[in-house]
Amino acid sequence: MWTRGQLKSNARISMKRNYWSCVAVAFIMSILEGAGAIGGARNGSQSAISEDGHSFESYHSMEIAVPAVATAIIAIVAVLLVFGILLNIFIGNVLRIGANKFFVQNRTEIVRTGTIFDGFRSGHYGNLVLTMFLKDLYVTLWTLVLIIPGIIKELEYMMVPYILAENPGMGQREAFEISRRMMDGEKWNAFVLQLSFIGWYLLSGVTCGIVGIFYVNPYVEATMAELYAYNKGKAFHEGYIH
Repeated sequence: MWTRGQLKSNARISMKRNYWSCVAVAFIMSILEGAGAIGGARNGSQSAISEDGHSFESYHSMEIAVPAVATAIIAIVAVLLVFGILLNIFIGNVLRIGANKFFVQNRTEIVRTGTIFDGFRSGHYGNLVLTMFLKDLYVTLWTLVLIIPGIIKELEYMMVPYILAENPGMGQREAFEISRRMMDGEKWNAFVLQLSFIGWYLLSGVTCGIVGIFYVNPYVEATMAELYAYNKGKAFHEGYIH
């Protein structure tokens, strides 16, 4: 059985071996994952009502302008949302698989940063896109039912991008089944492992993301790769992968 301390210790060792490439790959992924988030800011203003009789005209103009501005803002947000979803489906998920491949291989060898793009060169781009889309869809649908089942499904399918990183041609059902078996009995521990980085995330926020870029993000990525390596070894031992 793995421990958080063991996984994190191994992650720090692998990071030191190829530090700047780890930072670069983790930074690329943080940018892509942040691109899907749409933030909005609202600015309010109040104009004084004059005593010269023009206040009615100003108010009438605002009645016309506000709905038009609101419609424009909604349209922009909708376009950005659709763009973010498409970016994630066709580019972000494939890069996620490449990043996972990088950190898994980085455990034992010096890996080039360009490994993050291997999903596009694998010859199985369509399969990667479809499998990751189905993964995200299943998790989203379960989350819409209730939050906790959505979290459970996310943990259950956590290993899918790692599996695809090493087996890009594997079918969806097989990838999901292997991930389910890998995470059987591991979901709670994996959840706690993720929570154990909260302090680091807070420190990253306090430093305006600097600590995140140069330490926390690659540290988390390397640690999760260690979890996959453990689960892969367990799968070989139990005989459901060869």
